[in-house]
Amino acid sequence: MEACCTATPQTFFRFNPAQIPASPSSVFLKPSRNIQQQSPLLAAPSSRQFLHPRPDCRKTISTRFAASAAPATADSATIDKLPADIQVTETPEPNSRVRLSVEVPALVCDDCYKRVISEFMKQAKVPGFRPGKNVPENILISYVGKDAVKKATIESILKRTLPHAMSSVSGRALEDSVRISTKFPEMESTYSSMKSLRYDVIVDVAPEVKWNPEGGYKNLKIVVEIDKEIDAQTAAEHELRRRHKALGALRIVTERGLEVGDVAILDISATTIEQDESAAQAIPSAESKGFQFDTEDGDKVLPDFLNSITGIKRGESKSFPYVFPDSWEQENLRGLRAQFTVDCKELFYRDLPELNDSIADKILSGCSTIEQVKEILLEKFLEVEQTAKDQATDNAILDQLHRMVEVGIPPSLFEEQGRQLYGAQLLQIQANTKLSEQQLAYLSSPKAVNEFLQNQRENITSIIKQNLAVGDIYKRENLQVLTDEVVKEVENSITEFKRHDQEYDEERVKGQVQEVLEGSKVLEWLKEHADIQYTTK
Repeated sequence: MEACCTATPQTFFRFNPAQIPASPSSVFLKPSRNIQQQSPLLAAPSSRQFLHPRPDCRKTISTRFAASAAPATADSATIDKLPADIQVTETPEPNSRVRLSVEVPALVCDDCYKRVISEFMKQAKVPGFRPGKNVPENILISYVGKDAVKKATIESILKRTLPHAMSSVSGRALEDSVRISTKFPEMESTYSSMKSLRYDVIVDVAPEVKWNPEGGYKNLKIVVEIDKEIDAQTAAEHELRRRHKALGALRIVTERGLEVGDVAILDISATTIEQDESAAQAIPSAESKGFQFDTEDGDKVLPDFLNSITGIKRGESKSFPYVFPDSWEQENLRGLRAQFTVDCKELFYRDLPELNDSIADKILSGCSTIEQVKEILLEKFLEVEQTAKDQATDNAILDQLHRMVEVGIPPSLFEEQGRQLYGAQLLQIQANTKLSEQQLAYLSSPKAVNEFLQNQRENITSIIKQNLAVGDIYKRENLQVLTDEVVKEVENSITEFKRHDQEYDEERVKGQVQEVLEGSKVLEWLKEHADIQYTTK
């Protein structure tokens, strides 16, 4: 279960000895970020979007070590050499987090203090002294202020020692997850009394995927439910009927009531059934004016709705009780007892031409016989059926995978995935709906985003677990994506970007394509090794 994590207020600042920030309650260091777009296949970043490959994170006790005073990475230009080693204690925390407790000796603190004094001496314009000339330390401190010097020194200590402290999680740390949790006033107090410094760093690390049972993904037993509406034969027959009906004309029914095959224009209203009739309330979602009801689609409106109004004539009204089924899409209506009233405003029957070869070309251009029409439609819907079947199979596999893995999800990974999903949904809304500036401002607000993260916590968690599982399988089974496949898909993607005159980052496209192909390889492998059964619902 994901632990609840309370974050302290964030304060971002540059490490500049001459700059004196207000005392922050918590210091956050935000490195540059290379944002990668989510995989269209899995709608989430895979484990290969981490900074480094997944390590073995099975430590359960604190580990104390000395961080070398020498540069911790090959990029020695950005990491200063320290005059002494710092002590770092590493303690694992829930949700793939690590706490680094850093102890900076007085020798390092004094070296940082001297650098700060030197920097102030270059920049400060002390009255009576020429710029850049040496100013007696006591006069400089009196001019700048003791508190300013102390704060700048602490900033310098953090800037120089943090990269060394982070060497313990090199290869595991996730982007943008580094947070100094020790309050700034506490660091000031420690430095003032001891001339040394202690601070804690919280960092998210690449989560370890544990399978339950171990290796259970190798022999999946999957039951895939297929909607009967995607059955190719049924869908092709419905499409043929739809096209045939489009060629007919509607004639007014005058001497009989509603029959199957007719089209009626209805006014529909409904109220709840209460013991006290005066307490009955309208059900707005069940009301409709001028509703065009095709009796051949009767079951798509309400189960048994057609049976309740069969025989109704133009100008007549029928009232009948109805209980919404427990499987009804709107949860608040499931099992609700209602009283429906239906007014028949108009009633029509279809005057259709005979279904023979003479109208084949009108039903489907280029066809000379009805048999040819049926063959082409069936072929088309077989493709649709297979696509839907493949998608349903993928979804069933991914759903089972996320139930088989145990993983502590880092808060930063959860937030990044959630924001990506929210951003994708917002783009979809903008594409389908014209939003006012006020609506767009609200949907883009931190409040709206945070509400989405909370409401969709279970869904976001499932997606992350699915993708971590897929990434883990790809590594365990040593699956490979051919370079030619990547090159071809990258070229296709870039062509699409250019065709729609959209900007793109080629490296980002390559990364995205790589993830999609890797995910596809995993799903193919799982299908080959799984026992898959299909049922119709």
